[in-house]
Amino acid sequence: MTEPLETRIRRLEDIEAIKQLKGRYGQACDDNHNPDKVAALFVPDGLWEGRNTGVHAKGHAAIKDYIGGVRASGRMRNSAHMFMNPIITVNGDEATGEWRFIMAYTGKVPGGTLQYHRIIGFYDEEYVRVDGRWMFRRLSVTVEENGPYSVEDSKFG
Repeated sequence: MTEPLETRIRRLEDIEAIKQLKGRYGQACDDNHNPDKVAALFVPDGLWEGRNTGVHAKGHAAIKDYIGGVRASGRMRNSAHMFMNPIITVNGDEATGEWRFIMAYTGKVPGGTLQYHRIIGFYDEEYVRVDGRWMFRRLSVTVEENGPYSVEDSKFG
């Protein structure tokens, strides 16, 4: 049996809203890892975790502390988060998502010099609709590769 058109449209609107949420997350991270903007995208007891990096930040305060620490360290500047291949499943007011990502950034290395870096990995996420707005319940990132690339490889070096 085919679902009613209204149900199908609602699911598509929800998927698009979740894509917008993910885009706002990327913008907040690319805004010099803005801790307030990142935390505002999560429910109050939301979880930001790095599955293979040991980071487990639960709740707004912990998320702000972690993201603020990234900002304060200077180890990631001028980042560009690029998300692709979303697989989003909506079930009423809850949803899950899987994404691939590539991130490029400039980072300080020992001695204070700058170096270009890239990260490749994936996200596994849970979302919940709160007062009509989609938010992160859990954002889990797995880094598959993280490493520098040389200035010689860049035409802007």
